[in-house]
Amino acid sequence: RDETEKILIANRGEIACRIMRTAKKLGIQTVAVYSDADRNSLHVKHADEAVRIGPPAARLSYLNASSIIEAASRTGAQAIHPGYGFLSESADFAQLCEDEGFTFIGPPASAIREMGDKSASKRIMGAAGVPLVPGYHGNEQDIDLMKSEADKIGYPILIIPTHGGGGKGMRIVQSPSEFVDSFLGAQRGAAASFGVDTILLEKYITKPRHIEVQVFGDKHGNIIHLFERDCSVQRRHQKIIEEAPAPNVISDFRSHLGQAAVSAAKAVGYHNAGTVEFIVDTLSGNFYFMEMNTRLQVEHPVTEMIVRQDLVEWQIRVANGEFLPMNQSRVPLSGHAFEARIYAENVPKGFLPATGVLHHYRPVPLSSTVRVETGVEQGDTVSMHYDPMIAKLVIWGENRAAALVKLKDCLSKFQVAGLPTNIEFLLKLAKHAAFEKGDVETHFIERFKDELFIDPRGLSIWYSSPPFRVHHLARRSIELEWDCEHYDSGSKMLTLSVIYQPDGSLLIEVLS
Repeated sequence: RDETEKILIANRGEIACRIMRTAKKLGIQTVAVYSDADRNSLHVKHADEAVRIGPPAARLSYLNASSIIEAASRTGAQAIHPGYGFLSESADFAQLCEDEGFTFIGPPASAIREMGDKSASKRIMGAAGVPLVPGYHGNEQDIDLMKSEADKIGYPILIIPTHGGGGKGMRIVQSPSEFVDSFLGAQRGAAASFGVDTILLEKYITKPRHIEVQVFGDKHGNIIHLFERDCSVQRRHQKIIEEAPAPNVISDFRSHLGQAAVSAAKAVGYHNAGTVEFIVDTLSGNFYFMEMNTRLQVEHPVTEMIVRQDLVEWQIRVANGEFLPMNQSRVPLSGHAFEARIYAENVPKGFLPATGVLHHYRPVPLSSTVRVETGVEQGDTVSMHYDPMIAKLVIWGENRAAALVKLKDCLSKFQVAGLPTNIEFLLKLAKHAAFEKGDVETHFIERFKDELFIDPRGLSIWYSSPPFRVHHLARRSIELEWDCEHYDSGSKMLTLSVIYQPDGSLLIEVLS
């Protein structure tokens, strides 16, 4: 294809800003799309053009494929980058882009479709010789057959909906007596959430690590891996701290993992960026295929830091038909990187998403070893309509210990006020002795909950109501600024009520 001159980014927030940064570097114009809730968002300001695609609800805007295609046609874009989330793993959308004459900056629709069905993907992986967790991945869903298969696999069993992700709808069954109720409940839940009630069964691994491999393919049949990331530290089945390479991994294991990931990608004729996720049994040392994410991952920056490459640039070049810029033997592995996801959320209330205004937002200074990927700026509102991520803090160090020192330092200096965040929790995680040793597995937070969930009083500040705004937050010193828009100038004696809330915030009210 001819070289791309204009890309429409079918996404929002930090990933849209991230893609625009590379496009600008390559001299490519960008088109943003936005919902009514995002009219004044950072990604809209950073783009060369912006097109409204609908109201705030994602299904009417960022999931509205026809509106996105229309915006691309209207602005003369030649290519569409889906980012992550929303339509990024929709085979139908990828196919629609190609059918309408746009380059889809992602994998072929066929690979998205095959890897999107957990049962089909596991059959394909089995045929390709990629290790699988012992389980049942068949289409026959008769309950007696399923119960018999569960007995063969051995308890505990994991019941998994074949469609959907993020841990949604998964159930752990400890014994045969619980199986029927759990199976029927999982079927009902899958039908309600995903519109498909098929289930697969797998052996439940009691102490697993989540290790994933970044793969990349071009349209000429070349596929390589860019090493692995450890994403074991999770809350509610979602990653919050990722690192690359994985700690406490020997080079032979790393090599076998990478080869398995490349085999997985080749089995579906893959090209562009993808991630093959493996579950590692820390007790046996075996690894098994879990799923493939057929898109750029949220945590791609940690890989960029250790291989010193721009993966979004690779995506654009490969989508244009270029060869991969290097072969496997030339991929460098340098140092260690961490990513901490900073969310607007109420940690003591079970990581409940929070909304509100970022009255004060001062990330840490950027450098060649410190990145902040964000889609917000001071004064923006974190909306109820979308993921409440504020930023991704990405750190590189010469080794894991050096990177971890830098991560702790940057987290302690990262300033957000106006709504509760998980910054203090991330800092607590990073300082934990087991984390410092790299002794991580997916139950890490549950395992150390008594040490991680401390008395939350005074850890964050809630903005109350005019005329106050939180002007500064540096650890535990607070400066409040009187907002003169609401009152006449001049001095005024005030009585303030400062209340520690159970959710870890401070409520500040003017009493007189």
